[in-house]
Amino acid sequence: MYVAVKGGEAAIANAHSLLADRRRGDRSVPALRLDQIVEQLALGVDRVMSEGSLYDRELAALAIAQARGDMIEAIFLVRAYRTTLPRFGYTSPIDTSAMLVERRVSATYKDLPGGQLLGPTFDYTHRLLDPELAAGAGVAEPVQRAGQTEPMPRVSAILAREGLIEPDGDMPQDHVPGDITREPLEFPMARDIRLQALSRGDEGFLLALGYSTQRGYARNHPFVGEIRIGEVELELDVPELPFAVPLGTVRVTECQMVNQFKGSAKAPPQFTRGYGLVFGQSERKAMAMALCDRALRASELGEDVVAAAQDEEFVISHSDNVQATGFVEHLKLPHYVDFQAELDLVRRMRAEYEARENPAKAEEKKEAAE
Repeated sequence: MYVAVKGGEAAIANAHSLLADRRRGDRSVPALRLDQIVEQLALGVDRVMSEGSLYDRELAALAIAQARGDMIEAIFLVRAYRTTLPRFGYTSPIDTSAMLVERRVSATYKDLPGGQLLGPTFDYTHRLLDPELAAGAGVAEPVQRAGQTEPMPRVSAILAREGLIEPDGDMPQDHVPGDITREPLEFPMARDIRLQALSRGDEGFLLALGYSTQRGYARNHPFVGEIRIGEVELELDVPELPFAVPLGTVRVTECQMVNQFKGSAKAPPQFTRGYGLVFGQSERKAMAMALCDRALRASELGEDVVAAAQDEEFVISHSDNVQATGFVEHLKLPHYVDFQAELDLVRRMRAEYEARENPAKAEEKKEAAE
C-alpha cells in the first residue's frame, strides 16, 4: 500500500490545513453531527462498516465525515483503525434462520411460510427528486402492526425437502476458519476465505462482475431464493462456561441465490447456491456477492472456466478497493527517475527510427549537434 512520501513539510502541512477547511465548508452552515450521519445516511454507513470489516456505526460515520463523503477513503480509515484493536476471540457462527427479520423477499415463491416483508426499500419508488426533502418537510410515522410469530424457514429448506437443491454441507469438527485480515491470501482458496474477501470487496466491482454473469459471461441463470435483512445475535464460547455468552446483536443482509445445475457423475440435476452476507442493509452488495460466489464455484461443480467472474485469482485480487486505490493513486507520487529513463529510451528509439527512414536528415542533425 502506497500511503506516504517525504516531501516539502510546509507544503504538506498547508495542504492538510486546506483539506480541513474544505471539509468544514461554509462556517455559517451547521457542522454535521455523527448521529445525523448514522441516522440519515445509514446506507453509506452500512457500506463503510461492511467493506471496512468493522461493525461500529459511529466510527463509520466519523470516517465518512473525515473523508468528506469519499466512501473508499472512509473504508480505508476504518480498516486502519481496525488494525489497532485487540482481538479477544471468534464468535460462534450466526444463525440467520433465527433472525429478527425486518425485510424478507423471494423471487421464487409468492406465498412463503412467514410471508414476505417489503420493509424499507427503494424498489417501488418512482425515482423522482422530492423537493419537500429540501424544504425540511415532516415525515409521518410508519404504520405498525403486531409482530408475527410464524416461523420463516429459508427457501433453500423448502427446496431441500424434495432434494432439489444441494445440501448445506457439514462443517468438519476440526475445521478452523481462515482470517484474511491476519493471513496472506493464497490461491486456490477455500470457500470460507473467498466469501470473506467478497464480503469486504468493492460493491461496484462485484456488481459489474455479477452483471456480466447474467449477460452470458459465465452462463449464470440465477433466481433470488431469498433476501433477509434483520438483527442476529452474536455469541461467544467461553472455555470456563458450559454455554455460549450472548454479546449483542448486529444487523446483516443475507442473500441466497438459486442457480441451475445440470448434474454430473457425482451429483444429480439440482439447484446450486450462491451466497452473500454483509453488515447492515446492503442487498445490492449481498446479491452481487452471491452471483460472484456461484460463478467462482465453476471448478468445484465441474464447469468450464471461461469468464472473468469465474477466475478466482482475477476476482479476489482486484475486488479490494483499498488495495486498488493505493495502487492507482500511487501514480500521483514522484516518478521522476523512472520517467527520465523512459524519456531517454524514447529519444534514442526515435533517433534510430529517423536514421532508418531519413538517413540524410539524421546525418544533418548529427553534424549540427557536433
